[in-house]
Amino acid sequence: MTEKPMLVLGATGSTGRRVTDLLRARGHPVRAASRTGEVRFDWAAPDTWEPAVAGASGLYLMAPDGVPVDPEFVRCAVSHGVTRIVLLSSGGIEVMGDERLMAAERTVRASDVDWTILRPDWFDQNFDVGFLREPILAGQVALPVGDARQAFVDAGDIAAVAVAALTERGHAGQSYEISGPRALSFGEAVALISAEAGRPIRFLGDPEAYLAERLAAGASADEAAQEVEAFAALRAQGDREPADTVRRVTGREAKDFAEYVAEAAEGGAWRN
Repeated sequence: MTEKPMLVLGATGSTGRRVTDLLRARGHPVRAASRTGEVRFDWAAPDTWEPAVAGASGLYLMAPDGVPVDPEFVRCAVSHGVTRIVLLSSGGIEVMGDERLMAAERTVRASDVDWTILRPDWFDQNFDVGFLREPILAGQVALPVGDARQAFVDAGDIAAVAVAALTERGHAGQSYEISGPRALSFGEAVALISAEAGRPIRFLGDPEAYLAERLAAGASADEAAQEVEAFAALRAQGDREPADTVRRVTGREAKDFAEYVAEAAEGGAWRN
């Protein structure tokens, strides 16, 4: 019997393309879906949902930042044969008041199929292909998180856990906190990048510096204040404790942040 394909949403993104590559490397058929990818999928275009999901057995479920996971799509997926869903959520969503992701988790739990929720810490890739790359190139990173330590995690490790949950037994009904092997402050993380990239980079962790940068970038005062409030809740949570999820699920250790930085620098991530 021919194996039914896995549908991977966001297949051109940081985790989606890695999930796609790992599944294919292990011989699983994949539908790599995105707005401009092999299979067209657009959250804003419901007519793309059924063609993407029909006949798939598993679903790597994610939505871009700010886009909600529509319960109608999940119902569509289940009605067309999906029996396993792996949702990319995020760590600390209750503390941050992220109703979008809390609603996505509720939707998946209520889907009546096998589900696994991934709750990663801050992505390593935020620094080289994400929202922090431009501040790094400009020589100054401002985030109102103070010295609170985060267990930065590599997108490749998140993808490895996702693939295990999609293809192996024993992960149904699990909510996995996913992190790197040690916790670092943003200041320490930026210092590692500065040393490896050979360029001076300042880190400013106070709310005033962040507010000034956001207002200068065109954000409204209310918007910037809400962001500072959310980060204050995260900072109040204190240092994150690294989880051993990557090792338990995949059988190998998670990538250390310093290893990620060395690889990214060698690949020219922070060259102008």
